[in-house]
Amino acid sequence: MSQVIHGKGETAETLAELYLPIREELGQVEEILRRELTSDHAFVDRLVKHGFRLGGKRLRPALVLLSGKVCGEISKDHFTLAAAVELIHTATLIHDDVLDEASMRRHLDTVNARWDNEASVLLGDYLLARSIGLVGTVDTTFACEVIGTASREMCEGELRQIGARGNYELKESEYLEIIGAKTAALCACCCRLGAHYSGASEEAQQSLARYGRHLGLAFQVVDDVLDVFGDEATMGKSLGTDLIKQKATLPLIRLLEKADDVDRAKLMTILSNSDNHRRETLYPWFEKYDAIEYSRQKAVELTHLASTELGSLPKGPIVDTLHRLAKFVISRRQ
Repeated sequence: MSQVIHGKGETAETLAELYLPIREELGQVEEILRRELTSDHAFVDRLVKHGFRLGGKRLRPALVLLSGKVCGEISKDHFTLAAAVELIHTATLIHDDVLDEASMRRHLDTVNARWDNEASVLLGDYLLARSIGLVGTVDTTFACEVIGTASREMCEGELRQIGARGNYELKESEYLEIIGAKTAALCACCCRLGAHYSGASEEAQQSLARYGRHLGLAFQVVDDVLDVFGDEATMGKSLGTDLIKQKATLPLIRLLEKADDVDRAKLMTILSNSDNHRRETLYPWFEKYDAIEYSRQKAVELTHLASTELGSLPKGPIVDTLHRLAKFVISRRQ
């Protein structure tokens, strides 16, 4: 089942390889994060350190740094903002685990599983507060405005997804709007910030922001495919939560759209069942109607759109890395 996202299957080592052009800069970001993620209070310190181990790919900081480096020089502001967006991202993961009632992420207990929902919500808020503090150290207000807009979009996207629970008439276009807000907005924000603080033109900033948005959309589509067809042991996190929470993601939207009337009635019976085995029960249906392959191809299309946005940027190893990052997104298994 884990072979569904075709390709050789990128690993953490391959991602580290991709980050080689910004390895030193990412090291500076890690230093800031280490300083930020401490508390004089033992319980808070323990929570913060555990919560941050649930992050991982450092995709968002990498987008800030790569977008900055492709447009000019990297400065202290880039390191600060790269750390800030990673704090925001980690906070959203911790809050997501509460919403999904997930018990595992990156092969570790989630904060809500090890402690409780109260600790998780407050820890997420704590990380957001640390992020605000970091952004406030940047001299201009541009970062505050861009991050504020992206944060509002993310919350709206999550709220829209909650509002759409159980709506199995949801259209693909509506789904793409939702994930464009809840996931892609922050990726677009990261690219815009990186370009802006390297003195890039407005045109270059917008091109990189569109790259980030398409990349974020593809990332979420792949995530939603892996949630229904991935392998928990490989991914190291709870899967099948979208179906349990009655979220209509792209594989399910496509399945219900293509199923004939008889099969659709059977599928609705499965979806209305209160047990938590819907993922396994739906496997043959996804295969029958080619819903997974369709979703995979949609992710490929989105990464192609992302790569197209790089055409006007200076050719070189950083642009090559951004192209390769798009390929990583669709070939990953975790």
